[in-house]
Amino acid sequence: MVKIILASKSKVRKQILDDNNISTEVQNSNLDEDIVKESLIKEKASPKLISKNLAELKANKVSQKNQGFLVIGADSVIDLDGELISKPINRDQALEILKKLNGKKHNLISSVCISQNGAMIWNYTDKATLTMKQFSLDELKSYLSKITDEALFAYNVYQIEGEGRNLFLNIEGDEDTIMGLPIKKIKQYLSNYE
Repeated sequence: MVKIILASKSKVRKQILDDNNISTEVQNSNLDEDIVKESLIKEKASPKLISKNLAELKANKVSQKNQGFLVIGADSVIDLDGELISKPINRDQALEILKKLNGKKHNLISSVCISQNGAMIWNYTDKATLTMKQFSLDELKSYLSKITDEALFAYNVYQIEGEGRNLFLNIEGDEDTIMGLPIKKIKQYLSNYE
């Protein structure tokens, strides 16, 4: 089996791979995502295209330094009626995001890219649709008070595998996609290398 590198510091993505017996080493791409997002937003790129581009850039960057290996890059974004919602950088921003999503339906888009020798060789993008319940401001603040800083800043404003499940009235789509890694498609692709 060819050696695989995960170009992400996401503990959840690493755990999904481990749970599926896909052995990976982790190397963070250190990509400045904000600069890329700003540039793509100026070009009127869709949230789906932004997610795909970020996954590809992360994978390619790490792949250039690790010739011969397969490198998995991934990115997830929230699409609220065409508006890209990024991970919060502080608790005030997290609360603003929750207020925006409150009582509304949004899409969570996860893209994954596999690169080898500095170039993308496979990619896949999936979407899940989530409908958030209507909460009072105090309820949203109470929810945020239960989430650790690490969880809040690493996994956007909700963790579907934890406390965040209670935020939603309806969830349509693959849970692995919501957690940031559509593993079934990755496994299908990697089966070519066994």
